[in-house]
Amino acid sequence: MSKCFLCPRRCGADRSTEKGFCGAGDKIRVSRVSRHMWEEPCISGTLGSGTVFFSGCQMKCAFCQNRELSYDCIGEEISKERLAGLFLEVRDSGVHNINLVTPTHFTDLICEALESVRDELDIPVVWNSSGYERPATLERIIGLCDIYMPDYKYFSPEIARRYSGCPDYAKYASESLDFMYSVLGRPVFDDDGLLKRGILVRHLVLPGCRQDSMDVLREIAATVPPDGVVLGLMAQYTPDFYIGDDSHMKRRVTTFEYDSVKEEALRLGFDGYMQSPSSAVTGFTPHFTDSLTVDLSMPE
Repeated sequence: MSKCFLCPRRCGADRSTEKGFCGAGDKIRVSRVSRHMWEEPCISGTLGSGTVFFSGCQMKCAFCQNRELSYDCIGEEISKERLAGLFLEVRDSGVHNINLVTPTHFTDLICEALESVRDELDIPVVWNSSGYERPATLERIIGLCDIYMPDYKYFSPEIARRYSGCPDYAKYASESLDFMYSVLGRPVFDDDGLLKRGILVRHLVLPGCRQDSMDVLREIAATVPPDGVVLGLMAQYTPDFYIGDDSHMKRRVTTFEYDSVKEEALRLGFDGYMQSPSSAVTGFTPHFTDSLTVDLSMPE
């Protein structure tokens, strides 16, 4: 890898000798591979989603619940051959899909690993990303991923700057979402209601940002058909992970805030999943270590 321009940060780091803005070098770093039962029902189903958690992140959100990964970049360096082997382990565990969590900054290496085993995978591959991506990078994964699961975090440049330092977030989130839809089109489900192909776009409602959340939904609806994607509208924000001095972010989302956004989603014609405010707890956050942990057992 020469200078890195994979994400919209376009930091230009030579990752063979230095870390990019994302905190990653030129080796894949993974902290955890596990069976995750708490994604949206069309992803986790009854057998779980096979999550592969990559270290590093181009967002660095001030409220990130996986800070050990996104900021500290803990995890273990592995080869692309080892990653390909992990994909097969995940497949063999009986989960519904292979869920690549925060993969953008390792796009090229992940694609090489997928290409080596893609013909052996009979379950969907999920690209679970921040939404802050370049279509030119997403072109690389065409034919390798079956489901895009991007966030759409912000519409306001000021809010995006304040919490993630990327005032151009909405521009790239819309461009990448439009690209994703042009590649995969409308969602396809199996007889059990599991998503086999298509887009599940997520939005986390933040405290004090009700109007911005509504603007996000309107922008999504202006970019792709509301009935052509699955919406995951999340209420799980918790202040436990927030680093900053914004007083709004030191509380949970109110029922009024979340219900107002939910009503706008329904008015726009979205279908999908609406969380209960009771999901705003820290207990669903996985544990990460510097050593690669592989645990694909069914939870008790």
